[in-house]
Amino acid sequence: MRMPLLFTAVLAMGGCAWLPAHDPQQAWIELHPHASSELLAAAVDDQPLDDPRFFQVSPGAHELQAHLRFRVAASNVGANSQGQPRTCQVLLQYADFSAGQRYRLVAGNIGFRAWSKLYDAQNRLLARGREGRCGEL
Repeated sequence: MRMPLLFTAVLAMGGCAWLPAHDPQQAWIELHPHASSELLAAAVDDQPLDDPRFFQVSPGAHELQAHLRFRVAASNVGANSQGQPRTCQVLLQYADFSAGQRYRLVAGNIGFRAWSKLYDAQNRLLARGREGRCGEL
């Protein structure tokens, strides 16, 4: 009886993804999508990432690229329309990432447009990102 219960518990935990340990020689950037959107880390300085759940960068200047998936509300599409799924690239440049520090990349949308902001651990706004291309990413 215990074995099937244990097996079920292990399978249920398969969806839980453990994050790697934070390297104290790197800056760690957590992803915080706004509302009902999904934010995925894509690249640092045009180098694709293996793990879309976070950024970890060396100290200094970097450009972060992420993909924001969201649904455009029907009211932003037109009369008698349904909402539309949309994926946009968000690009954020910051010149002063520090080793051992934690940052938050927050992103969301207003209508069809994506936005992003970078905050430090004290919740201070450090940088605003820009929208890249949207569509099939």
